[in-house]
Amino acid sequence: MNSYGIITIIIIGAIAGWLAGLILKGKGMGFLLNAVVGILGASVGSYLFALIGFSVGNGIISAIITATTGAVVLLFIVGILKKSQ
Repeated sequence: MNSYGIITIIIIGAIAGWLAGLILKGKGMGFLLNAVVGILGASVGSYLFALIGFSVGNGIISAIITATTGAVVLLFIVGILKKSQ
């Protein structure tokens, strides 16, 4: 993977993490953590979509949709775990 690919992953992750924070009303955690949540969310979203047999398509927009969906699920689970402490 070249530096362009890494930068693209970070940007998509940051966008997805930011969108997930907006969807869950203020769960954003700053650029770096949003990017991490978005990147992890892309994995979660890809797994969940494959599990139910759903495909958004190819391209950057579909990657953002998939990553955002996964990031929302991830932030939701983290929120539940924080409340149980």
